Amino acid sequence: MIETNKEEITIVLDFLPNGYPFDERPSYMKTPIAQAIGKSRFVLLELAPKKGIHLQPYEEVYIGEGKREKVHHIIGRLSPEKLTQTAKAELELVIKDIVKKEEKRFVDFFNQASPLSTRMHQLELLPGLGKKHMWEILDARKEKPFENFSDIKKRVKLMPDPEKAIIRRILKEISADEKHRIFVDI
Repeated sequence: MIETNKEEITIVLDFLPNGYPFDERPSYMKTPIAQAIGKSRFVLLELAPKKGIHLQPYEEVYIGEGKREKVHHIIGRLSPEKLTQTAKAELELVIKDIVKKEEKRFVDFFNQASPLSTRMHQLELLPGLGKKHMWEILDARKEKPFENFSDIKKRVKLMPDPEKAIIRRILKEISADEKHRIFVDI
């Protein structure tokens, strides 16, 4: 599920125009910082905006190769513990928004998920899905691929909300050290 290419677009979670409050340096030495999440692989990143640029939460910012309009450079990856309270509060909302807007990408996961081993299937990594739901999903997708989240709920009996299961899995992969990663690249 994880593509091998780098993040090109991030969504700003928080913008600190005066840098981190715990930074002991004098204010003239502090630089603005943006905490953001990658749109395709959900990588948490720390960005340094260009001089005079103020970023807004939820703003999409290009960080790929070539000319960047708002970001001077990527400082590096960010651990979930280092997120500000504002960024933590926005994280779930931003992920929910990405999953909603890119529904096809996540429905394709249900259509293409494969076994991890003889005893474990990728579908079982989703919160609320066990062997019974996994077999029902596999049988239903043999008949016809799923078209959207509501199609999954309609065709699989007592299915937990697939959209919420995806969101919860992404949050879990970001915050915990997971052995198997489906959606998040660290």
